[in-house]
Amino acid sequence: MVTVDSRLKVSGHPIQPMLVTFPLGLFVCATLFDIADLGGGPAFLGEVSYWITVAGLVAAALTAVAGMIDLWDVPAGPTRRTVVTFNLVNAGMAALFVLVCLMRAGTADRGANGGLVAVELLALAVGAFGVRLGAVLMHRFDEAADDATTFDALQPTAEISAGTIYRATAR
Repeated sequence: MVTVDSRLKVSGHPIQPMLVTFPLGLFVCATLFDIADLGGGPAFLGEVSYWITVAGLVAAALTAVAGMIDLWDVPAGPTRRTVVTFNLVNAGMAALFVLVCLMRAGTADRGANGGLVAVELLALAVGAFGVRLGAVLMHRFDEAADDATTFDALQPTAEISAGTIYRATAR
């Protein structure tokens, strides 16, 4: 079996699953600011939330680049499908926040409304699934035999499913 090293790693682990927390954290902050804006907070909260969302999109783009660099070296098979799914889920979250930015770009104060917050909450749910999937990938690295720096160490014994993710994160 040919092993492939992750090109971008920290302490032997690929950094892309770790980087996902940055855009997700920024998106959570933006959503909290929007909820506070809807709840009667100061008017500037909507503007701050908009710019936090933009920062989150920049972080998501950098995370996607790291994911594509690592994906380049993943051999075909179940691990590649898992990594592709992980990247697609995170891209879906970012796409929903792009929609949020487009929804508020035409407004003067870039304030929040109920529909905008609903889209943000949906995007955060998608992002939470991506984080769980990333945790499963990182868990596989930790359980790998001797060399947890290769993608071959991630080869699952069975396909990943929602049940597998639930069982791995419910411990």
